[in-house]
Amino acid sequence: MKAKNALLIIDPQYDFCNPQGALFVPGAVEDMQRLSQFITRKGDELAQIFVTIDSHPVNDISHPNFWRDSQGNPPPPFTQITLAEVKEGRWIPRFEAEKATQYLADLEAQGQFPHFIWPEHCLMHSKGGAIDDMLMEALRQWARSGKQYIAVEKGTYPLTEHFGIFQAQIPVADRPETQLNTSLIEALMNYDNVYLAGEAKSHCVATSLKQAMDYAPALAQKMIVLTDCMSDVTGLGHLGEPIYAEAKAKGIRFAASSNA
Repeated sequence: MKAKNALLIIDPQYDFCNPQGALFVPGAVEDMQRLSQFITRKGDELAQIFVTIDSHPVNDISHPNFWRDSQGNPPPPFTQITLAEVKEGRWIPRFEAEKATQYLADLEAQGQFPHFIWPEHCLMHSKGGAIDDMLMEALRQWARSGKQYIAVEKGTYPLTEHFGIFQAQIPVADRPETQLNTSLIEALMNYDNVYLAGEAKSHCVATSLKQAMDYAPALAQKMIVLTDCMSDVTGLGHLGEPIYAEAKAKGIRFAASSNA
């Protein structure tokens, strides 16, 4: 019986994949070229494609405008903000101060990612949030065979980051959009193989893989990581390395797109 294959593409958006984007990931242009070629070549074997869409408000906890220093200045992009600095008054949240401080406490206790300030990126319904043009053309051609790609939005709640597609870094009890996306897990479980690709390797792809291993291990075992269709945020590749090492130790498959 022919295997049922799905492709899960993480955040293939202008701000990550275009050199003019707000948070361009070096290597992403070539990643999108290879991924588009993969879809064109393997389209008949792909029963479904899922595309995740990072989508943020301007006043997101990871954006400069959310914070001020003691002189009223916003932090530059790529500043790390710690709980200790907030308690000292070095950085002050402009919105929901109590919740923002608790978020930092919970994030540091989790121990996976420090809290970085990013350039404003993938703003809701903006050009920066749009699917990469080259990939969009490949998706369009694939869909014309009678299929439909499925877009899955994440990141809309401003008081927690949402790297992985399956849940926010720190889920919020009364915000379902931050909690474990069981419907997506159930949808992906319908396939024998789930190819995984997208941006960035160090953050959103790695965290999606980690969440699958933690919350849906049977799904994680179906995954095939397309190693040449993702790249790291410059200087932060080390954040994802332990996750990929764990995946390899658990027998999750890795392959170049040309060999998958």
